[in-house]
Amino acid sequence: MRPAAVQVHDVHKWYGAHQVLDGVELTVWPGEVTVILGPSGSGKSTLLRVINHLEKPEVGYVSVNGEPIGVRRHGERLKELSERVILGQRSRIGFVFQNFNLFPHLTALDNVAAAPVATGKLAKPKAQELARELLGRVGLADKVGAYPRQLSGGQQQRVAIARALALRPGVILFDEPTSALDPELVGDVLAVIKDLATSGTTLIIVTHEIGFAREVADRIVFIDGGRIVEQGPPTELLDHPKHERTRDFLSKVL
Repeated sequence: MRPAAVQVHDVHKWYGAHQVLDGVELTVWPGEVTVILGPSGSGKSTLLRVINHLEKPEVGYVSVNGEPIGVRRHGERLKELSERVILGQRSRIGFVFQNFNLFPHLTALDNVAAAPVATGKLAKPKAQELARELLGRVGLADKVGAYPRQLSGGQQQRVAIARALALRPGVILFDEPTSALDPELVGDVLAVIKDLATSGTTLIIVTHEIGFAREVADRIVFIDGGRIVEQGPPTELLDHPKHERTRDFLSKVL
């Protein structure tokens, strides 16, 4: 049996005295599209950052395709890996942030080509060839020479998605990819993610777009207070939530 694409093992995370994640257990299978819903401050974004070890949990760990991320077992203990090794692991996990995080001094083409060159996976000419292909895939073939300041928010986010794809990751994490966009720009970005959702790539998406979640998710996970309250297929969780907290949340957003 193939290992889980992502497995979160009893993860606890604090910021000072505030516990943000409280014993999260989650399994995501290869090719699955998992959408995470929850109120502000529920731990959704922190969970994504723990998955690729941008945040280190105090208890528990995450494995991707069976490999622990950021740590290795040392008897019963977990030992932190070097930053160089962690960076190599992160290159196999795409991450699309809320606020794009593009390099302002690089064109769209060079933003997308940068990671394959920096990691030594491709020489610059091949990386730029791939970047052109990926920018075409997200509908930006005519923007290869544009700088971020010359692009709309929706276009910048599509460049960011192309950049995440450039390392051919097995898993892509999306942290509220439309929250920083004007409403009229949301549709183009969601269309690109919908296309990815049909391609067999494993996606974990934090979003507040309930209609989008219903359309693309294989499974929806509802988080509140740093805990997974319930999870299930969209028709089950959105239409027939079992938990009172889920029902209360959905009554305010649907």
